[in-house]
Amino acid sequence: MALTLSFIVKTFLVQAFFIPSESMQDTLLVGDRVVVSKLTPGPFDIKRGDIVVFEDPGDWLSPTPETSRGPVLDGVRDALMFVGLLPDTSEGHLIKRVIGLPGDHVQCCDAEGRLLINGEPVDESPYLKPGVEASEQEFNITVPSGSLWVMGDNRSDSSDSRFHDPGGTGDKGSVPIDLVVGRAVVTVWPFDRMTTLSDHSEVFSEVPDAGSNRSLGPPAREPHTS
Repeated sequence: MALTLSFIVKTFLVQAFFIPSESMQDTLLVGDRVVVSKLTPGPFDIKRGDIVVFEDPGDWLSPTPETSRGPVLDGVRDALMFVGLLPDTSEGHLIKRVIGLPGDHVQCCDAEGRLLINGEPVDESPYLKPGVEASEQEFNITVPSGSLWVMGDNRSDSSDSRFHDPGGTGDKGSVPIDLVVGRAVVTVWPFDRMTTLSDHSEVFSEVPDAGSNRSLGPPAREPHTS
C-alpha cells in the first residue's frame, strides 16, 4: 500500500530531483535535493520567475557514462527511484528559471545591463548569482507559442536558452511546455539548506503582457567592440 501511494504521489503530485550542476547557483547548489510540484503546469499556470524541471529538448545535455554498483544495487536504486522513494538522479532533465512566456519579447540588454521583457527592464538581483551580469551574450527573441525561454541564475555558467539559440530567433532555444515536469517548490536536502523556492514575482511585476510591447522602452546597450 505504501509503495502504491508513493508511486501515485510521484506520478501525479510531486517528485524529488538531485541538482548536478552549478547553473542555478546561488539559489541551488550542487548536491541539493529539490521537490517538484507536478501541478504546474496543469491546474496551476507557469509564471515568469518559476524554477522548472524539464526534459532535455534535444542535445542540451552531454552524454554521461552510467556508474554501476552492480546489478543488484542498481536494480534496487532504480526501483526506489521509480516509486519515488529516492530522488531522481536528474539524468535527462534540466532545471532553470522561466524568464519568458509564450509570445514574450525578451532582449539583452538595456544601457544598464538589464534584460528587457516586452520592453520593460527587470532587476534580477534578488536571484542572480552575485557578481554575474544578466547576460554577457546579447539576444533579441520572441518566445514561440507553447514554449518558454529559460535561464540559469548563474548566467556565466549556464547552458540555457541563450546557448541553444544561435540564430537569435527564439525558436531553437525555447523549451516546449509539454516537456516541463513541474515547478521546483522546496529544497529538502541538505537539512541546513531546507527552504522554499521563490519565484521572485516582484522582479516581473511591471512586465506587460505579451502583445503590449513597449517598443519605446529603454534603449539597448551598445554592442561590444574589440
